[in-house]
Amino acid sequence: MADVKKEALKISQEKGGKLEIKSKVPVQSREDLAIAYTPGVAEVSSTIAKNENAVYDYTSKKNMVAVVTDGSAVLGLGNIGPEAALPVMEGKAILFKEFAGIDAIPICLDTQDTEEIISHIKALAPTFGGINLEDIAAPRCFEIESRLKEELDIPVFHDDQHGTAIVVLAALFNALKLTKKDLSEVEIVVNGGGAAGIAITKKLLAAGAKDVLLVDKTGIISSDASDLAERHREIAQVTNLSHKKGDLHEALKGADVFIGVSAPNVLDPEWIQDMNEKPILFPMANPTPEVMPDAAKEHGAFITGTGRSDFSNQINNVLAFPGIFRGALDSRSSDITDEMQIAAAKGIAAVIPEDELSADYIIPDVFHPDVVDIVAKSVSDSATK
Repeated sequence: MADVKKEALKISQEKGGKLEIKSKVPVQSREDLAIAYTPGVAEVSSTIAKNENAVYDYTSKKNMVAVVTDGSAVLGLGNIGPEAALPVMEGKAILFKEFAGIDAIPICLDTQDTEEIISHIKALAPTFGGINLEDIAAPRCFEIESRLKEELDIPVFHDDQHGTAIVVLAALFNALKLTKKDLSEVEIVVNGGGAAGIAITKKLLAAGAKDVLLVDKTGIISSDASDLAERHREIAQVTNLSHKKGDLHEALKGADVFIGVSAPNVLDPEWIQDMNEKPILFPMANPTPEVMPDAAKEHGAFITGTGRSDFSNQINNVLAFPGIFRGALDSRSSDITDEMQIAAAKGIAAVIPEDELSADYIIPDVFHPDVVDIVAKSVSDSATK
């Protein structure tokens, strides 16, 4: 296999990035020019001026998404700024196009001020049918998404929070079928109290989980702690209802499921033996997970899934966001609700027939031909109920 890092540099330099814009209409004659631009375009503009909603019928807005970042939390690289974030946003844009036929434009903002980011996105919104927030650091990302969802009439979706959470939920739906356990009855440990961990926890609860422990580097988060971080106060009210105390090892005792969005090698494989029978582990720290799958299985894990492509059961948000936006755009939804996201998770899980499920096959491959269509239909159907 080629050195992907060197190949990425080479291709990006040779091509001048990964994106280009192509015309849908010819501009080869004066008549073409008159139709595509002036004077013909004035009739289109006049029509929209009389009925603002007609913009969806006569422009690219109906199939256009903005991929917006402030460059503050880019992949595992951290706060590297808007210019360095651009290659990642370009990559996200081509995934939208290749997987779901959606035109996506990277927008890298040269500010990390919450109010400025909100203001800029609101000012840009008339161009787009949806906003995909990407690689914005916590806790700023929470307020930005929340405010934009309230103040815009187009769907706003922070993929770093919800995309991973949706695919985790899909994988868990299928894993629980194999263990013959119910989501409402299992004890789940989520390790990592950042944007992804909080979003996963909320999604699990929205889907019907009752017993979830959220663990940060300081230990199990509990509402009766005196030094609770601001971002944990809300989630602490609905998790760890028994006020369990201690570290990750203590949290895992008797647990059925471990979900990791934290740091490499923080889970000692020996601790898995303290979990309930047929434990499910999704250690997703990249590139090195909280525990390596082979070591986890040696110590009793029944099912494992990671964010990596070189192990079975890759939990990859590419399974979610293209179909989610396809469904939201097609239904002209003004929001991507929890119900729509849970429907997307059920759609992803349903791609694999139950008679084909196995410990090494609980989540479809990102290139499975049915994923986007099934997810889009699930989201669209949920939006129109």
